[in-house]
Amino acid sequence: MSNMPADWGRFAGPEEVRIEQLFTQADRLKDFSILADMPGGEIYFDLSKTHLDHAKLDLFLELADARALGDMRAALFAGDEINTSEGRAAEHTAQRGNGDDDSVSLAQHLQDRMRALVEAIHGGAFGEIKHVLHIGIGGSALGPDLVIDALGREEPLCHVEVVSNVDGAALEEAFARLDPATTLIAIASKTFTTTETMLNANSAVQWLEQEGVDDPYGRVVALTASPDKAVEWGIDQSRVLPFSDTVGGRYSIWSSIGFPVAIALGWNEFDAFLRGAAAMDKHFLEADFTRNAPVMAAFADLYYAQIASAQTRAVFAYDERLRLLPSYLQQLEMESNGKSVTRDGVPLGYPTAPITWGGVGTDAQHAVFQLLHQGTHVLPVEFIVSKTPGHDLDPAHHQNLLTNCFAQGAALMTGRSADDPARSYTGDRPSTTILLDDITPSSLGALIAFYEHRTFVNAVILGINPFDQFGVELGKEIAKAMNGGGEMEFDPSTQKLIELSAL
Repeated sequence: MSNMPADWGRFAGPEEVRIEQLFTQADRLKDFSILADMPGGEIYFDLSKTHLDHAKLDLFLELADARALGDMRAALFAGDEINTSEGRAAEHTAQRGNGDDDSVSLAQHLQDRMRALVEAIHGGAFGEIKHVLHIGIGGSALGPDLVIDALGREEPLCHVEVVSNVDGAALEEAFARLDPATTLIAIASKTFTTTETMLNANSAVQWLEQEGVDDPYGRVVALTASPDKAVEWGIDQSRVLPFSDTVGGRYSIWSSIGFPVAIALGWNEFDAFLRGAAAMDKHFLEADFTRNAPVMAAFADLYYAQIASAQTRAVFAYDERLRLLPSYLQQLEMESNGKSVTRDGVPLGYPTAPITWGGVGTDAQHAVFQLLHQGTHVLPVEFIVSKTPGHDLDPAHHQNLLTNCFAQGAALMTGRSADDPARSYTGDRPSTTILLDDITPSSLGALIAFYEHRTFVNAVILGINPFDQFGVELGKEIAKAMNGGGEMEFDPSTQKLIELSAL
């Protein structure tokens, strides 16, 4: 492909048409919205309140062709070595049945093993288990936390506490809500060497010992791509649930990292979660690019990051069950696409991932929406909402939630003029809305898979590798040196902080 900045320049017209004026074009809503039929109900993706138009769409289709998006998509599902910097495939889709035949078969075998352990625990093989303390960090914690918080609110089979922070206060807070006599510990670490996770794991086992639990290591399950290290650490092989090293941490909820989800909700619900994601895989694989939700959403992302110079993207879940989604997407999008070189290691001359941030509606309306409506930063906003409430209270609650959500998108687009400048709204501010029938295991699986594929499309068009994350390593190395794990000289500021903290 030719020089990327020159290609981006083709998108900038002499004068941008306001979004509301685009609705004068025939079939605007039809052409820039997609209704995807998923196992958990339909999901409606409305991109009509963006600046995408047919001219821009044609240019993006040319760009997708030049970047071989179709071939890269096929390579992802074929299990090819698309994680070039680490020399391996990225096979999270195989965990839900879509990928290389051998990888799908292995994933099914490992899931059968996990299912047997889950059902044995539910059947009393470990005694009475009412609680699970899940210890991980990054994708090993964010995924399970999101799914359990969204789906496990009504009488879960087990109460799950997810702890990721190495701050001991997080563990102590979890301990206070758990009964050691009925608690199982799940340690989630791809390498089983992650410093924060292993320190928390040691403290958790010590807690069981101090509370008088016989054979505390017998109460530990390992979720890892390094089973030998888990056994060496002290966990019996029968309680080690492996997953393939071709499954990245932030893409791992579909693997044995989903163990606490299956424990909390039951295997049938976890299986429905996988099937929902598999349906989105099929949509991504088979739908024409112009009717393909991940592809079209990525085109909008690219337009605002590259052409409109928006450095952030805001995500607001208008549903309390999805309150952890913005945090989950922060890692998925920024760790995947927060890069500065191409897949070939060539420095980039253009932006990559915007900063993902957000919150929960309607709380955010009274906190950050002032900037979105009248601030000097113009940035894309995404709303996620469910037609069906997650409660049995007065329907007025949900009606108020829905009307607030839809009103924000309308107000961002249209604005309002006034004689008093402080009361004027410029409008022409973009938003997308994702409307689910309900939040169920299958619809949540489809939604998360949508975001995975959207992130992948962004990466392909940008020419980067979304499956490595070397940027997190340097800070770890320096922290290790500070803890006596290596020789390193520090700058005067850092040295003074070390001295003042008596490290």
